[in-house]
Amino acid sequence: MTDLLLKNKKNVNLKGKDFLTLAELSSEEILFLLDEANQLKQMQKSGIPHPYLNGKVLGMIFEKSSTRTRVSFEVGMYQLGGQALFLSNKDIQLGRGETIHDTAKVLSRYVDGLMIRTFSHLTVEEFAEHATVPVINGLTDLHHPTQVMADLQTIYEHKGKLQGLKMCFIGDGNNNMTHSLIEGAVKVGMDIAVASPEGYMPNKEIVKSAQAVANYTGATIQIGVDPVEIIQDADVVVTDVFTSMGLEDEAEERLKIFAPYQVNEELCNYAKEDYIFLHCLPAHREEEVTSSIIDGPHSVVFDEAENRLHAQKAILKNLL
Repeated sequence: MTDLLLKNKKNVNLKGKDFLTLAELSSEEILFLLDEANQLKQMQKSGIPHPYLNGKVLGMIFEKSSTRTRVSFEVGMYQLGGQALFLSNKDIQLGRGETIHDTAKVLSRYVDGLMIRTFSHLTVEEFAEHATVPVINGLTDLHHPTQVMADLQTIYEHKGKLQGLKMCFIGDGNNNMTHSLIEGAVKVGMDIAVASPEGYMPNKEIVKSAQAVANYTGATIQIGVDPVEIIQDADVVVTDVFTSMGLEDEAEERLKIFAPYQVNEELCNYAKEDYIFLHCLPAHREEEVTSSIIDGPHSVVFDEAENRLHAQKAILKNLL
């Protein structure tokens, strides 16, 4: 399998397509977008204008609040020469009972693309079914593909490759980050290992589908309950909050259940000496990760946050 950089880019055409999950993209398409993200980042750092989307407008629907998703998409559209339109439930009739079917068809007459950050993944799928412009999943309870594109870009920047590396996720396995990390890792030939308590394992259907991909790319998937076993010899260590948005009522119980899964110096001693640490942010220091790790020498979380901008510009440029 070819790692970055792809030699035959002309065979990769994403114009007009949706971006809902990493499982729906080929390995070549993911690697192509990562290469595009790297190039767009270099252009921005060099002060080279890149108005590929001059005159284009992105509609951004937010049912979940956001820092990085909103700012990166909005700034990304601006840097690409286009504009972004922020739409909350209070700004559109969707919040007053208009159907997704009607909203998708109407908005498609106004904008060139739609980015949606919401709860149910079915909402994004329904938008994509009825919209006539590309639909981008900015986050659902089941998937977070735009974040994982930034994660893969960050890993490549710091490790110089993706294929053959071992990435481990410690924490809540049944969340959007874990699912997209599994789907993305196997597509680029990375081994993925997940440590979660019983009852919080990744979605079985997502793992099953990813395993079929892993059989082709040579990647491995390991799921277990012992964080020490899972983190052994990891090149990349990843975690996320123990209580995701919308699950605040479970916070106290989850803190007790997930306490053994805190990413700290003792646990990270089992990773490779040159491991890097990722977190999609926002982080709850001293809960899922200690300050000594997230603020320490192995942490690349702010490079990761910055790369949301560049990875999403690559998605926007190629879909719109």
